[in-house]
Formats: sequence, structure tokens, C-alpha cells
Amino acid sequence: MQLPRTPSFRLDGRRALVAGASSGIGLAAAVALAEAGADVTVAARRAEALQALVAALSAEGHKAQTLTLDVSDIETMRRAVSQQGPFDILVNSAGMARHTPALETLEDDFDAVADLNIKAAYFLTQAVAQGLKDAGKSGSLINISSQMAHVGGPDRAVYCASKHAVEGFTKSMAIEWGPMGIRVNTICPTFVRTDLTAATFEDPAKRAWIERMIKLGRAGEVEDIMGAVVFLASDASALITGTSLLVDGGWTAE
Repeated sequence: MQLPRTPSFRLDGRRALVAGASSGIGLAAAVALAEAGADVTVAARRAEALQALVAALSAEGHKAQTLTLDVSDIETMRRAVSQQGPFDILVNSAGMARHTPALETLEDDFDAVADLNIKAAYFLTQAVAQGLKDAGKSGSLINISSQMAHVGGPDRAVYCASKHAVEGFTKSMAIEWGPMGIRVNTICPTFVRTDLTAATFEDPAKRAWIERMIKLGRAGEVEDIMGAVVFLASDASALITGTSLLVDGGWTAE
């Protein structure tokens, strides 16, 4: 009998770009990809944090280098991706939130969230895909979205709108680029404990809401996202494109 063989989760020989890699989920994604064998370029605005990450990865024998970059500066980002690429893998974890009741949303807050969460994500994904097309290569492009891309939430109209938009362009890009072997997906985490979410977890009412909504009874940790990143980046997910991988503890089950 000829038995089927499990596709490899290894990423040896592949180059990855991780945006928003200076902390939190982005940092964890960079570590996961490096541990799986990828040569990882970590990008963010905070050069010192990136240098510390690369030093730690290098100390464990992994391949990594820094790219100080503001992904919302579209033209500079395009040049950097063109010069440094092509990248076989993209993980974009750059994002932000400004939470207010919908009746109190300010135009500046809307623009700031949309510029980073939608516009920068769109054109970063486009830039990496262009590099792959020019090189005649396939690849896996991943945007860190949110469970809020599939539901609504109080005080989160702007954030939800931005993440729903990411899901929309992901599907369209997957349709267009599928014939080139370029896969496009999102990862949609629940609330994950990071420095950026510390204030939310310190609020008793918000913490109670989170704990009630997550059916597994606990908030996410960055480690919960690392396996999903490797899976979508690797050949183990070779037939997966245009969709979202929900890592939400069951939040969206109802």
C-alpha cells in the first residue's frame, strides 16, 4: 500500500517578511517562522526592538535581519520590499485600534485606523505579491486580522470596519493571484495578552466580557498564534487561500 505523506511544516530555504515584528503577535510570528527554518526579515518602526529580536534569534542559530520601516509610508515601503525581496512569506501584524462609541467617532481616529489597518495592509500585500509575480514564484501572504472581522463589538465600529475590509480584499486577491500560486489568508485572533492589550485586561468590566465570550475560558497568548502562522506559511496549507483562520477560543461560535 502506498501511504500518503503529511506535507511539511518546515520553511527551510524560504524568505519571510514580518511587519509589526517589534512586539506582541508580530514578534511571536517572527520567532515561529524562524524556528521552522525561514530566513526572516523583521520590520517595524522601532529599530532598537528589532535589533534585540534579531540578536535573540541569531543566538539560537536562526537567520534574521532587521528592516526599519513604517508600512503606512506606501512609497518607502514599496521601495524597501522591491529592494529586499522577493519574499516567499508575508505576515503583516502591523495594526492599531482607537475604540469609541460609534456616535463619538472622530474623523482623525477613523483615518488613522483605516490608513494602517486597511490601506497599508492592502499595499504591503500587493507589494510582496508583485515581487513574487516578477520572480515567477509562489508564496503565502498572511494578514493578522481579528475575530472582530467576523462579528461586531461595543465601541469598535471603526476597528471592526477596518478588519472586515481586510477580509474582503483577502478574498479578492486570492481569486486574482491563485493562478500564480500565491495564496492569501488571514489569521483572526481573539483578545491576546500583549503590552498593547494590558489596559483592556485591567478593566474589570472588559475582562469579564472577554472571559464570558471566549468559550475555552481563557484569553489568548501569543503562543496560541504561532502554530497558525507556521501552518498557513507552509505546504501543510497548500490548498488554503482566500479564507480566515479563526483563533478565537470559540468567540464567533455564536
